[in-house]
Amino acid sequence: MNINLKTIARIFLFGSLFSFILATFLSGYPILATVWNMTFPSTSTKLSEILSQPINVPQLEIEDVDQYKLPEKDLSLPEINIVRIDKIGVNTEIIEQPQEKFEDALRMGVWRTPNFGTPLDRDKPTILVAHRFGYLNWDQPYRIKNSFYNLPNLEAGDQVEVVWDQRKFLYEVYQKDEGVSVSHFNADLILYTCKFLESDIRIFLYAKLIQ
Repeated sequence: MNINLKTIARIFLFGSLFSFILATFLSGYPILATVWNMTFPSTSTKLSEILSQPINVPQLEIEDVDQYKLPEKDLSLPEINIVRIDKIGVNTEIIEQPQEKFEDALRMGVWRTPNFGTPLDRDKPTILVAHRFGYLNWDQPYRIKNSFYNLPNLEAGDQVEVVWDQRKFLYEVYQKDEGVSVSHFNADLILYTCKFLESDIRIFLYAKLIQ
């Protein structure tokens, strides 16, 4: 009986230790990412280059573009263009920079890729890009609010709000996938970020304009 009790105790001990290590790893993943970036300072630049790679989206025939009525301007809304995703805590300015300055844009947060659409110009999708883990000078609150750190937590049915030209646009996510390029070219809004450090695999969220 004593041997069995000792065996059970050891099982519980090892199980608890394993659970603690796993929980520490998961909760500390941003810390590990920071340590990685400190050890390999070029990582953020490499990830920026991955995120900035041009995505060739063919000319689209989006239904009812001409019939779509723009929302009225609301002067109480911010004058800067912003994206809000309440579910994951994002509430930040949409950075406008040319392709050659993508690194400057991604250092600040969410970048709208040029040569694609805007909420006002829907011939092509609006594409918003951001880091997940970001840079050494980002603290965790900044990372959550100004990047796509929690983008993988979004699912079909979740909503994304964009304020553009003091007009409010509401989008609903309908698809999430992973890969190296866009697969849903008829989306109104595409959000994407890197999945891992040192990887060209990206997480894509596709959304339709609903309001």
